[in-house]
Amino acid sequence: MPLLSKEYGVSASLAGVTISAVVFSIALASLVFGPVADAAGRKRTMVAGCTILAIATLACAFAPNFPSLVVLRAIQGIAIPAVTAVAIAYLGELRGSGDPGSFVGLYIGATVLGGLAGRVASGLIAQVSSWRVPFVVFSAVTLLAAIGLATALKEEPKRVQPPAFGAMRDHLLDPRLAGGYVVGATLFFGFIGIFTYLPYLLAAPPYDLSTGAIAWFYASYGAGVVTAPLVGRASKRLSRRLLMAGGLTIAIAGILMTALHGLFLISAGTVVLCIGMFTAQAVAPAYVNIMAKPPKGGANALYQTFYYGGAIFGSTLPGLALEHFGWNGVVAACALSLALGVAAVFTLCADDRSPPQLLPR
Repeated sequence: MPLLSKEYGVSASLAGVTISAVVFSIALASLVFGPVADAAGRKRTMVAGCTILAIATLACAFAPNFPSLVVLRAIQGIAIPAVTAVAIAYLGELRGSGDPGSFVGLYIGATVLGGLAGRVASGLIAQVSSWRVPFVVFSAVTLLAAIGLATALKEEPKRVQPPAFGAMRDHLLDPRLAGGYVVGATLFFGFIGIFTYLPYLLAAPPYDLSTGAIAWFYASYGAGVVTAPLVGRASKRLSRRLLMAGGLTIAIAGILMTALHGLFLISAGTVVLCIGMFTAQAVAPAYVNIMAKPPKGGANALYQTFYYGGAIFGSTLPGLALEHFGWNGVVAACALSLALGVAAVFTLCADDRSPPQLLPR
């Protein structure tokens, strides 16, 4: 982010548009890919989306100016939900009627591992080359992923039903699902707000850290690699509602720790934030998948839409807070978002073992 600000001469909040462009496209495209994959086949959808993502990622490396980079990032965002909005429903079908807690936890753990590798590797590569080279590297990785999906995933039965967009209205009218959607939105707002603007804190006095040094702070994602699978298994015995509330509360504590002085406390705060974030995130998608009536693809897609919708605001509003109030403004905005998520858990979410109910029409 600071490298983009320097090269293109843009502010922190404007540089954040390279993040919000991605998540805005993800939020909108998720509404389409869930129902479409229900009808067209999930394997086919994921392979196509991953291939397009690889091409768009490579193109980002050759963006001639800031507006073109933002457009290419938006194209990346359009392709990403072909996997993210579909994968949990695909895994749910493979497991049949079994509890989804364990496999959702493993899936979230895998996404955390990808986030950790992406954040750290991009910083280290950019340190010795330029910000463009990581896009080339990640394009190659994504293309390999597309090949892996094409060769390794089990073929699905042919589907003939049209995309069930109408079912998404019923998902939105279910107050318990609505609670899960709010949790996802507020959770990602707080998380992406801290990690998007953390480099501006660490690159400025009194820390004056290099891009490579800052990249290592994202190693805190590693806490999620361990946390998500463990919480996924624990959700078979413990209330998902309480696990979501507990994770959000832990994440708030981590955010507040970053407001304290000293690199050790900031680093520890990011670890605590990741533990809380991935405790809640390991549970919330499974909660939605359990509570939703078939077809579940639309319900999972809506979760992705709200989740990344929170990131749209989380990647921009904390930037404005940073410019006006400094790092404490970022902390306040992100902590308040997670507090709203806690309120949603206790007012909208309920026991995930009972059947869903619809609001009166």
